[in-house]
Amino acid sequence: MDAQSRGRADEFDPADQWVLNPDTGDYELRLNNSGGDSAGTRQVPEPRVPRRREATHDGEREGAARKGGDERRSAADGGHVRESERREVPGQRGRRSANGSRGKEGSGPDGTAGRRSRKAPKARRKKVLLWTGGTMAFVLVALAAGGYALYQHFNGNLNTVDVGTAGNKNVFDSGAPINILIIGTDKRTGKGNEGYGDKGSEGHADTNILFHVSADRTNATALSIPRDLITDIPDCNTKQPDGSEKVVPGTQNIRFNVSLGQDGRDPGCTMRTVEQITGLKTDHFMMVDFNAVKELSTAVGGVKICLAKPVKDPKSHLDLSEGEHRIQGEDALAFVRTRHSFGNESDLDRIKVQQQFIGSMIRQMKSDDTLTSPTKLYGLADAATKALTVDSGIGSVKKLTALAQELGKVDTKNITFVTVPVLDNPAEKVKATVVLNEAQADPLFAMMREDTSLTEVNAQKKKAKGKQDALLKGPKAAAADVRVDVYNGGEIPGAAQSTVAWLQNDKGVLKSTNKANAAKIDKTTLEFAPNQADQARALADMMGLPASALKQGTTDAEGLQAMVLTLGRDFKGAGIPVAAPAKAPKDVPLANAAKAECAK
Repeated sequence: MDAQSRGRADEFDPADQWVLNPDTGDYELRLNNSGGDSAGTRQVPEPRVPRRREATHDGEREGAARKGGDERRSAADGGHVRESERREVPGQRGRRSANGSRGKEGSGPDGTAGRRSRKAPKARRKKVLLWTGGTMAFVLVALAAGGYALYQHFNGNLNTVDVGTAGNKNVFDSGAPINILIIGTDKRTGKGNEGYGDKGSEGHADTNILFHVSADRTNATALSIPRDLITDIPDCNTKQPDGSEKVVPGTQNIRFNVSLGQDGRDPGCTMRTVEQITGLKTDHFMMVDFNAVKELSTAVGGVKICLAKPVKDPKSHLDLSEGEHRIQGEDALAFVRTRHSFGNESDLDRIKVQQQFIGSMIRQMKSDDTLTSPTKLYGLADAATKALTVDSGIGSVKKLTALAQELGKVDTKNITFVTVPVLDNPAEKVKATVVLNEAQADPLFAMMREDTSLTEVNAQKKKAKGKQDALLKGPKAAAADVRVDVYNGGEIPGAAQSTVAWLQNDKGVLKSTNKANAAKIDKTTLEFAPNQADQARALADMMGLPASALKQGTTDAEGLQAMVLTLGRDFKGAGIPVAAPAKAPKDVPLANAAKAECAK
């Protein structure tokens, strides 16, 4: 069933349909003749390479391949189709001239068809915009408008998991950040993967990246979480294969990677663990296995890498010389899996290599070489949807398309890779696991919670500065004149009382009152009336509150009415600033997705 029989959407062109070629088993672009052509048509002979069909009339060839965007060959040319004139960009149809031949519009003085350029129809321009809007696995957006049959084909590729309240049922909230957890598992499914991962593993959270996209879509932070990080895994409500629900009890002081695939834990458990560590609510997850690396790297035509030294690893079977290479398939998987070829042979050094590989893949996926090739786009979209397991909130091509258009707005140069700061586990003699370096991790997490870019994004800096000027700059009331009610909506028991004690004893805010517990909230807020702005500024300065925490009402306070301070999950204790730093901690290494680096 194609778009015509479905009541097509505006972006669908009924003349351009992806159909299954029974001879090749591949999807190919069918370009219908317009103008009621009664002559016969034929299918595109080459798999997935669109070209003009030809029709015969009085022994003459009427159709010819396009050359460039709008030029056509006339019958006077002999009707021979040059290889250079075949187009890979679909969606342009010839018009029939007045004398019945399909060629350039109008006539020349010799009676042959004349030449005239015309602008691409509106529908074509929409398709081009869609092609350039996708990124990473979401390149399927480029082909989602190709027809209902293709849409259903990609939809059927996807695997979904219902993670309940761990995720966000909406694809995204306009004007809000998006947090996507990308999980690479060590499950040995797929041909040739017996040598990787753990034998019999259900698929642990082996490679983990929290992809945070800013609210204004100007930048993104890709936070890698080490699999060997010792942490607490919270209780997790899961749906079992038989449809029943089961609460998997939490575990303390255990490797992060067992938040998935052990004791019946699903990706929702990993999402909850990430939230507990970072304070960031994860909206969606995307899970891939070993096959995904092989298939995606092959579909994109190979991924460029650079080696600072030759590598010959007998365990991963990676054997490459020093310098630049384009790798795919088994070599690509070996490159991202090897942990004995770079740095000090630790998982942390492997993370750096994986970040370099992903950055290069993003550049390749967003390159003109990929975006203008329907053949590559189809293969990439097909491989991506087959490789992905996602939450039900984005479990369809339509929803992934909407998400892809949001992610595609981020310029590659504004995507920053960073790894959770860690220290060797002091409890171990043989160093095999790591623990959080809280002095560095807490400011980094705070920046992400406050949606502060790790790259220099001028528009965002200007916007943030204006907000700071408007809310935090101005006269401040004396501490004795500040009146505030404190509620605890965070995770620390007794936080409201300890904060009031600190305000009264250390800061002289004697008119502060403990109002006990409130509903849980992620971020600390201070609500105040317009005529309490000077008090709000004074309290924000004392507590290190960011401008985003200040919520000014519309009517003035009356009498002894107090401001309302509600402590959120981001509150770490009295006297500890809630505001995120303007820059990442000095000793935390950052990598940019637009910059190619050599693995060392």
